[in-house]
Formats: sequence, C-alpha cells, structure tokens
Amino acid sequence: MAVENLTQLLKHELGDILYAERTFLKGLKKMSKEVRDPKMKSRIEQHASETEDQIVNVEKAFETIGYAARAQKCDAAVGLKEEHDNFIEDEEPNKAMLEAFDVGSGLRIEHYEIAAYRTAIAIAETLGNAECSRLLNANLEQEVAMATFIERNALGAMQKLEGMAEKEAAE
Repeated sequence: MAVENLTQLLKHELGDILYAERTFLKGLKKMSKEVRDPKMKSRIEQHASETEDQIVNVEKAFETIGYAARAQKCDAAVGLKEEHDNFIEDEEPNKAMLEAFDVGSGLRIEHYEIAAYRTAIAIAETLGNAECSRLLNANLEQEVAMATFIERNALGAMQKLEGMAEKEAAE
C-alpha cells in the first residue's frame, strides 16, 4: 500500500518502532547476561521492564489512529543487532571488552529510538492526536533517561573494564 497521508506514515513509523522495541527487548535481556557491573546490569534490567511497557504503549498508539498493532521490519534494528552479534563472532572479545562494546552498542540503540520516537511524535502532533503523542512521549522520556544514564556512566565503566581486560589478558 502506498503511503499517501500522515496517518499512513504514522502507521508505518509505529510499525517500525514496534519491531525495533521487540528486537531491542531481546537484546537487553541478552546484554543483561553479558554485563557484570552491578549498576549497569540493574539499569539494563530496569530498562528491559520499561521496554515491555513501551511495547504496550506503541500498541495503544496504533489504536489511536484506527489500526491494529502490526510490527514492520525495521532494518536499523536488524543492523544494530547484527553489529552486536558480528562483533562477538568476528572479534572474539574477552568478557571485559564485550561489556565495553555493549556500552557503546546500548547508546547507539537509545539514540536510534530517540530519533524514531521524536519523528512519530511530530507526526502525531501534526495530526492533532494528543493521546498518541502522550503515549509516545512517555516512551521517549524513558529512552532519553537511559541514554543519559549510559552517557553519565560510560567513562567510569570503560575505565573499570580496561583494568578488568588487562587482568583477564594476564591470566
């Protein structure tokens, strides 16, 4: 079906977001097993729970535009997942370097989600759909909070992981 109006474009964007959130939820659960830092692990687990709620919000956002929730393949989400999986396969990182990579990978994912939500919110607001905008803004706030957490803790985490990597290499 050709996209001919903003409602159809919003449907497309919501489908993309729904696919991405479902993909990233699986990744968060995997990442929580890879991360050893208790503070980072706890925040990842919390964000996984938030992501489950975000999926519900996106499904409700579909309802506000009169469509059933239907995920649409998100090439960006697929690419970000493949980047993570390929890093593990190609680089064979030790545990500390995988954890360090996960910090950057997590931040890339959050920034993608922030852009996706801001785009969908702009469309919803242009359409005058306050309920859709409200639902998506709730998700956006959580994505911004997670990105901010990663940004604030990245340097300390990387420094800690560098020491762990040196120790693992010496063993």
